[in-house]
Amino acid sequence: MEVDFTLLPNPELTIKTLKAAKNDQPLQVHVGCAKWGRKEWLGKIYPPKTKEANFLDEYVKHFDCIELNATFYNVYPAATIRKWKDKAGSNPDFKFCPKFSQSISHIRRLKNADEITTSYYEGIMAFGDKLGPLFLQLGDNYTPKSLPELKSYLESLPKDIPVFVELRHKEWFANAEAREQVFSLFHQLNIGAVITDASGRRDVVHMELPTPHAFIRFVGNSLHPTDYTRVDEWVERIVQWKEMGLRSVWFFMHQHDERYSPELADYVVEKLNKALGTHLMRPQFMDRDKGLFDAV
Repeated sequence: MEVDFTLLPNPELTIKTLKAAKNDQPLQVHVGCAKWGRKEWLGKIYPPKTKEANFLDEYVKHFDCIELNATFYNVYPAATIRKWKDKAGSNPDFKFCPKFSQSISHIRRLKNADEITTSYYEGIMAFGDKLGPLFLQLGDNYTPKSLPELKSYLESLPKDIPVFVELRHKEWFANAEAREQVFSLFHQLNIGAVITDASGRRDVVHMELPTPHAFIRFVGNSLHPTDYTRVDEWVERIVQWKEMGLRSVWFFMHQHDERYSPELADYVVEKLNKALGTHLMRPQFMDRDKGLFDAV
């Protein structure tokens, strides 16, 4: 079955949000992956004999951010977070974008989660100037019936750190009233909306920007030709949003087979640099950029 990968037109909320935000500030652009601990990248962008304990040291040489999924599985103490921050010190522009703990989003379902949330924030604050926006992923079974709990939880969060929310249950998108209510809520609370582009769930590629900031989770298909055409369309949309008033974009690369994430991320960076006139760092491949690895 053919999948229609065409991105939807900009909805009214996005047009309104970007118009209100339009100014002369340069667009901030960040591109990264979801994890640094990929053994498949040894000999590709990591030197062949790199130890797992040093994967992050190598990752920050190729990307300026990471969608930090590790914090979904554990609430890490500040001491651990500081070690990660120190490893990223060689890249002054690097940002960690930690996912909220599953104990908050999936186990407690945002209810009676104050204590865990406090522990989560106490840990990630140790990132200091390396902390990017936070990412709250709601479960596949988190429905619009839980909107009151979602509202209450988001209202309780600190206002000085940007938060993006990913909705996954189909009713958030199929039910027009629920869709309008939740994105209006995000807009009122200055909460961003994650856009996930996966071939199997076109409804979550929603184009709603409740804030003038885009957080895109792109799920590729192992460098299938459509991966590149989909990226091309995203670059066009980001350029359009920039002209309309977009302030920042966070573009995170996922692949069903993560060994290919660096290649497609490299393509994204190349296309964005050309279209926007930016100078984002490109991943350096050992077989392509041999001179950079002569000292390894």
